[in-house]
Amino acid sequence: MLALEDGRVVAQVRIEPDELRADPTIPVQWLRAEGPFDLIAGPSGYGLPLVHAADCTDTQLDLMSLVRPDERGAGGVGGFSAMARALRDSGLPVVFLPGVIHLPTVPVHRKLNKVDLGTTDKLCVAALALAQHNRDEPALVVEFGSAFTALVVLKDKQIVDGLGGTCGALGARSGGSWDGETAYLLSPLQKIDLFHGGVANIPDRETARAAFRESFTKAVSGLLNIYGFQDVYYGGSLLRSDSDLVQQALGELPSSFYRLHYAGDLPGAWVKYAAQGATLIAEGLCGGTFAPLIEWLKLREASGTVLDWLTHPRAAEVRKWFALGERPE
Repeated sequence: MLALEDGRVVAQVRIEPDELRADPTIPVQWLRAEGPFDLIAGPSGYGLPLVHAADCTDTQLDLMSLVRPDERGAGGVGGFSAMARALRDSGLPVVFLPGVIHLPTVPVHRKLNKVDLGTTDKLCVAALALAQHNRDEPALVVEFGSAFTALVVLKDKQIVDGLGGTCGALGARSGGSWDGETAYLLSPLQKIDLFHGGVANIPDRETARAAFRESFTKAVSGLLNIYGFQDVYYGGSLLRSDSDLVQQALGELPSSFYRLHYAGDLPGAWVKYAAQGATLIAEGLCGGTFAPLIEWLKLREASGTVLDWLTHPRAAEVRKWFALGERPE
């Protein structure tokens, strides 16, 4: 979490997942102690179309975590659901941000049968990169997260495409894009299964690292074929925990063609990159220095839900789970 005043970092804190699981109200306590704030960009998971906490319904809270009704007794993933509810009910000026799939700048045909084109965290990292790359030329933003690897494409100062952690490259803990046959054989799946199959679960270290590098290169090359970018901005917590793995992956991109840029940090900031980008967005929504980011990203025009573009015959059943808060009989 990060606070800005007049464009300067004035407070920041890193809250570990175990702390959140033990007490999901810790962020609320910190915000009250450090505030008051004009606006707070709350952790938003898979995202909502710029919804203020006071207007956020229980169904919208569920859509941010996307945990099936039969698993909600476990408290969501990493305490996120309980933390989001605590922020929603805090009375603080919290706004929940969109994910990539909510943006009008991503054409409908790229959204079909997708949920994770990039969570809100990935959108925030893209905003951090866009604050540095405020040009019209296309660029790629990569977030090497502690679990997932995500790629977001910028063009004309807008987000136009993305590959989220479960439909893209192999991650530190996530297996990346799922093979449908694998999902079928391993079913019934639980939410926690999305956090397995990555580098951490591959026994042979060299095989794991080779798979990570090649999966990343394939994802970049596929997007390059469509968008022709040369600038690649990168960030993410894996840079801090396994910088060698990230640098090896980036080293697969020919230096004679690609221009690599580190997508952080704000002066004086040491918290996660998504928190830094979220703070820029909150400041921009208040009409501050980073207001152009809001216009470029079309955040005020975000709409819909992450379930809108599913075309499978059972998609209506899934939507009903979240509308009713339970699995229909």
